[in-house]
Amino acid sequence: MEIEKMLNEIIQSDDNKRQHHLEPKVHKRVNKTTPKDIDLNLKAYQLFEGTDLLAIEGMSFSNVLSLMSEVGPEGIKKFKTAKHFASWLRLAPNNKVSGGKLLSRKVPKGSNRLKIALRNAANAIGNLKESTPLRDFFQRISFRKDRVSAISATARKLAVIIWNMVVKGTPYVDPEGYLFLDQKRKLGLVKRIKKQIDKFGLTEDDLGLKTAEF
Repeated sequence: MEIEKMLNEIIQSDDNKRQHHLEPKVHKRVNKTTPKDIDLNLKAYQLFEGTDLLAIEGMSFSNVLSLMSEVGPEGIKKFKTAKHFASWLRLAPNNKVSGGKLLSRKVPKGSNRLKIALRNAANAIGNLKESTPLRDFFQRISFRKDRVSAISATARKLAVIIWNMVVKGTPYVDPEGYLFLDQKRKLGLVKRIKKQIDKFGLTEDDLGLKTAEF
């Protein structure tokens, strides 16, 4: 197979790639578009030099293959920031501001295979049964706006996560750094409130939090 041949040539010629090994992910479903008789889990892990992109829930073998074929690790590293990468994918909103007021946050039209792959991954995340950070994020946007907006927002978040994993070597975990902006603000507010409570020595009675006993 040509794909496997090309990947082997790239990996075998680079010690930094060839040295990495990873156990198979039996929970990842192989669909019709996934090439057979090739360990994409291992090949992707080696190509991206120890970055396990398939650790992200919702990312399939075909999604990662699109990432490998469209940009690859070197292509992603050419983008100075995650925002630049998301903008190139046409996943970042084009903010229109007038007089300091935000008029619109429309995502530019246009598509490519990688954008489609990330949107497919985002849609799969939205269909997950179990609660995960990304699925919960998807559900919040879907509830507040609609499913199409949730797919776009989650695809954009995936682009940011992938850039950080590949460029900065950040492993995918349950990351406070990937929380949506309103969550960050809420966390900041909670921390400030706690500081004020400690500062003034407020009790549950002072705050009216103590429930009545029967």
